[in-house]
Amino acid sequence: MARTLLERGHRVVLAGRTASSLDATAKELDGGDLVDRVVVDLADPLACAAAVTDIGERHGSLDVLVVNAGGPPPGRVLAVEDETWRAAFDLLLLGPLALLRTALPGMAANGFGRVVVITSTAVRQPQPQLATSTVLRAAVTSAVKLASREYADRGVTVNCVAPGATLTPRRMEILSSRAAARGVDVTQAVAEDQAEIPAARAAEPSEIAAAVAFLASEEAAYVNGTVLTVDGGRTETV
Repeated sequence: MARTLLERGHRVVLAGRTASSLDATAKELDGGDLVDRVVVDLADPLACAAAVTDIGERHGSLDVLVVNAGGPPPGRVLAVEDETWRAAFDLLLLGPLALLRTALPGMAANGFGRVVVITSTAVRQPQPQLATSTVLRAAVTSAVKLASREYADRGVTVNCVAPGATLTPRRMEILSSRAAARGVDVTQAVAEDQAEIPAARAAEPSEIAAAVAFLASEEAAYVNGTVLTVDGGRTETV
């Protein structure tokens, strides 16, 4: 997503918990002064608010905000411990809300803003083994819908992108967990999962990025409060 936005003319500020990872990613992007980074834990609402303020002070404004929280550990709904629920609540709901609460007024004052929150197709088609992600990404989807109404008349849109199976380490973590639970080889789990996708493959990360870049564009000014599903046709509901 960062590479795609950079290629389309955006200045990019990477955000994450580990400075070394951010520095490595910035170097890989090779964007020079067009790539900055801020160290922030998305599970810390106060740190999220401070990061938005910091970016505004460095660059004058924050025009596009892409919220992409990592997935919590797999687990069925009655097996997840309270502590895990609380940690996921901070990561998937309170942190993103702090980002929106801090960023949206400035966007509205500038007359332009795009917020894209990465959720999951599990919001529309629940996945039993991903209970915390399913429940809390559904909550943030509702929050996004409400937030999308706040500044729409001032050039600000707030939307979700819901990826399906995508070729990332997270996908392999989930499939490995499923395979272990069933006592089968991970290769079999990958093949079975892929067979359920009409497109017969997982998405390339660049395909998710293209959806994000569209919602971040000026052309998407009338797309607001919606969920763009990018899953190769797997989700069964319309």
